[in-house]
Amino acid sequence: MTEPQPPETLRPETVVVSAGRPEAAPDAPVNVPVVLSSTFHAGGPVGYARTSNPSWEAFEEALGLLEGGRCLAFASGMGAVSAVLDLVPTGGVVVVSSHSYSGTAARLRDLEAAGRVVVRLVQIDDPDAVAAACEGASVLWIETPTNPALEVCDLAAATAAARAHGALTVCDNTFATPLLQRPLALGADVVVHSATKALAGHSDVLMGAVVTADQDLLARLLRVRTLVGAIPGPLDAYLALRGVRTLALRLRQAQASAYELATRLQSHPAVRNVRYPGLPDDPGHLVAAKQMSGFGTIVSFETTGTAEETDAMCDRTSVVIHATSLGGVETSWERRRRWIEERPDIPETLIRLSVGIEDVDDLWTDLAQALDALTP
Repeated sequence: MTEPQPPETLRPETVVVSAGRPEAAPDAPVNVPVVLSSTFHAGGPVGYARTSNPSWEAFEEALGLLEGGRCLAFASGMGAVSAVLDLVPTGGVVVVSSHSYSGTAARLRDLEAAGRVVVRLVQIDDPDAVAAACEGASVLWIETPTNPALEVCDLAAATAAARAHGALTVCDNTFATPLLQRPLALGADVVVHSATKALAGHSDVLMGAVVTADQDLLARLLRVRTLVGAIPGPLDAYLALRGVRTLALRLRQAQASAYELATRLQSHPAVRNVRYPGLPDDPGHLVAAKQMSGFGTIVSFETTGTAEETDAMCDRTSVVIHATSLGGVETSWERRRRWIEERPDIPETLIRLSVGIEDVDDLWTDLAQALDALTP
């Protein structure tokens, strides 16, 4: 009889379907059930529901295999971010992109105001600037592509620079997912995810995750999660893993549409400064092509209108949803500066477009009629 193929030899498109399954046995379920219990019989490794839950463990197994490390699930992406920032020693320097997720940026500002950390902003797509900024740093915090500016960081160069200065490297891999980019393989120490986004993929879950191959870091992060209580609900973990099962298919469709929409947006008179790493003339294209197996589902661009006109434009679509968040099966867009925590140097009319799995021509018809209203 042929021996079963070990998980580490499978391609990611197979791992998303096969990982995190219960042991095969006659009449056993093919999915790990939702375990709704706060209390467990003594004598095993779980002990209490704040420590672990079989529903989380299935999700953690799958994402850990995909990223090439061990995973811990959290109650939200910001729960995961905060747990990792807890690793920074008091007074430690955190080097972070000048454009990064507004929640992460706000948390760092609060920590700096409290004297907990020192924040050092850097242009993350400039390898020389990143290397210089890492001197004396405790942590290099990377997003690539960045949210929402879509700048691309050279992960191998950045992680090598951080390592040379003794800094820990953290990469938020929410935009790319492990199917398009594996930061641990490129030198990162820790990977962070908002599992709410593309991993779960259906806009019905709030969850986060941290992945590392370092057992000491894993133990420290587990202690933070346990003591702070930033744990996901079992149903959220079940839904997130169910979303992961279709990740490869969703990415394939959404990426193809994102490229097509980015190309069409470049030609619209109400649009300027389109950013999408898959465009051959995008500043991040060459680096993205080197370290990613695809260019993602997020497009950003600016409009020629005012902030108020751009907000009104976002309300004119019927297929594309005017909403925050991203990575769902539905296409959504928003003007990012409508949020008070967004970086002030993000252009006032910058739109972040999260492309879903609808028909691309239907999407373009809907987007174009809204954009046409801005055309002089």
